[in-house]
Amino acid sequence: MKKNIIKYWQNILKKNKLTKNFKITIITVTKNSEKYLEENILSIFNQTYKNYEHIIVDGDSKDQTKNIILKHKDKISYSISEPDEGLYFAMNKGIKKATGDIIGILNSDDVYYPDALKIINNYFSSDEKLDFLFGSVYKHKLMHGYYPNKIKWTFGFYTTHSVGFFIKTEAQKKIGLYDTQYSYSADYDLFYRMIVKFKLNGIATKKNEVLGKFRRGGLSSRIKYLDFLKENNKIRLNNGQHFIFVYLIFILRLIRNFTKIL
Repeated sequence: MKKNIIKYWQNILKKNKLTKNFKITIITVTKNSEKYLEENILSIFNQTYKNYEHIIVDGDSKDQTKNIILKHKDKISYSISEPDEGLYFAMNKGIKKATGDIIGILNSDDVYYPDALKIINNYFSSDEKLDFLFGSVYKHKLMHGYYPNKIKWTFGFYTTHSVGFFIKTEAQKKIGLYDTQYSYSADYDLFYRMIVKFKLNGIATKKNEVLGKFRRGGLSSRIKYLDFLKENNKIRLNNGQHFIFVYLIFILRLIRNFTKIL
């Protein structure tokens, strides 16, 4: 009886525990993104959760991107427009400017649904040991889940980078920035370090807690896809995987992609 009473009050206290109000930094990297950037900005501005900052890093766009940023300057915490050396250089630039407790990246052609940041804050508030989170995302279909045991296979272990991924700033500092020696898969390298090397604590949102929409761009040619796979090989080798295993996965992914084309 006494144990039941104690358990009852513990549950009451847990339910009434105050939710922390984390500051969330959203980084948008853009270049010549006039088609979708305004929708991106407004999807953040219209969040039901308001404790956030929005950082835009523009790679010296030549279309109307700069004018769109200027038009919405009251909705943007910080922006910079200058030539850079690529996507991951720009992401690192945004991370260095972040002042929030949690960092998320939303590419310029992607959008959040209105309750996305509220969902993120609730998860991090409910578990102080949580380092990162993968959320459900629409990317031509609903993508959901986080399967850490599949990280060494390179596919099927997470939802999607932009839109779905959030990490505590202190955890980001621990694992470091994106490795800019990689052109296609620096995010995979970062996740590998995060999961395998540093063994950080992460989870996925519930399937019905969809954070936003990822516009599927895809690689423009099979040659680029081959370069992408080769870079994945390099990352796995650099992180200590045996070369036989690495090239077995390489062949399996080639076959997997080829069957999709047929």
